[in-house]
Amino acid sequence: MADTGAVLEVNNLSVSYDRSPVVRDLTLTVRSGEVVALLGANGAGKTTTLRAISGLLRHAPGAVKLGGSDLAGVAPPARARLGIAHVPSDRGLFFGLTVAEHFRLDGQGVAGDIDAAFDHFPALRPLKDRKAGLMSGGEQQMLAIARALARKPRLLMLDEMSLGLAPVIVGRLLPVVREYATTTGTGVLLVEQHVHMALKLADRGYVLSHGELAASGTAAELSRDSALLAASYLGGEAS
Repeated sequence: MADTGAVLEVNNLSVSYDRSPVVRDLTLTVRSGEVVALLGANGAGKTTTLRAISGLLRHAPGAVKLGGSDLAGVAPPARARLGIAHVPSDRGLFFGLTVAEHFRLDGQGVAGDIDAAFDHFPALRPLKDRKAGLMSGGEQQMLAIARALARKPRLLMLDEMSLGLAPVIVGRLLPVVREYATTTGTGVLLVEQHVHMALKLADRGYVLSHGELAASGTAAELSRDSALLAASYLGGEAS
């Protein structure tokens, strides 16, 4: 593992939709080379948090820092150029484009290294001329993650990478993410509905409940606190 300094620092972040608070006073950190799971029930504020970090949502108050630099006023394309790669739950693909075409210079001004991408996901190499709309769900997710890794990000954010995929497919994707973080020093912030799968991969985790931080700790600590995790996902209180 490379430098263990903070890649991402989120301090007292609050986000609202139409003046309704969705995320309240959230503080979290992702260090170099570690995978951090962001957990919680649907509607807990996980996706909103990722969108605020990538600049797609405005937030006030609160601060987002990448490598110690405050991102206030930095637009999403510039955040991408600074090293934030965000894979949304819908994968962000263009169904009419081929695999190879996805690695050309995009609207965020970031060119993807297709050879590096194929090194991480060799199964994509024979599919380079296939349109994304003709690929399976697992192949599409590989493409979405490979496209992000090809940018050599400082911070990789993955939103529900297992959505709609069979567990066996997810089991092939997760080790790639883990290895990439460990070998490159990239920080990974992972939103995942399958809590035990996420904690098996992660170093640490944060649990959101109704937009607020309910718990944080190492993956092992959170795994042992089954009552807290159950309460957070079911919307109740831990006993």
